[in-house]
Amino acid sequence: MDNSSLSPADSLQLIRSMIEKTKKEISDNSIYFLVWGWGAFIGCIGQYILKVIFNYPYHYRIWFITFICIIITMGLGMRKRKSQQVKTYVSDSMSYLWAGMGISFFIVSIIFSKIGWQYCFPFFILFYGLGTFVSGKILQYRPFQYGGLMAFALAIIAAWLDYDYQMLITALALLVSYIIPGHILQHKYRQSNKNEI
Repeated sequence: MDNSSLSPADSLQLIRSMIEKTKKEISDNSIYFLVWGWGAFIGCIGQYILKVIFNYPYHYRIWFITFICIIITMGLGMRKRKSQQVKTYVSDSMSYLWAGMGISFFIVSIIFSKIGWQYCFPFFILFYGLGTFVSGKILQYRPFQYGGLMAFALAIIAAWLDYDYQMLITALALLVSYIIPGHILQHKYRQSNKNEI
């Protein structure tokens, strides 16, 4: 339909439907932040407990939790693709960003397996910050932007700490950049849906 043929009422309805679609899309994306945020948070805290408190030599095995996150993400992605009628700029941008981030995490993990893991966490925090900051800009969602900025600061702090404490700083970075903004976003969208009913 040509935009010039739209009545003022039709234009308002079109704008409202586009806003609702964007809000729904943003809310749908929050589940990915929560899956990976909580998965990596459990990994950091679990590794700290196994290494520092229990002195368990295979403390790094807790990170097999990422395979569970990958399976959940793939399942959610397939379900979303089936139900998605139209691809939008926001969904495409988020898909490309996080595909690139996933590849970057994988490559950095290979590099650290070669050179040693003692300073891996500041780099992981840096990537968490980058992903959430850019996502916040794409989604026009300030809690992700602020969380990303806090993660950048925590990456610098973690570089001066011992490996054990880097795990705790990484857990904090995940809390401020993924988990809290993800829950706020989900709650906000649920509230706006209730208000419309």
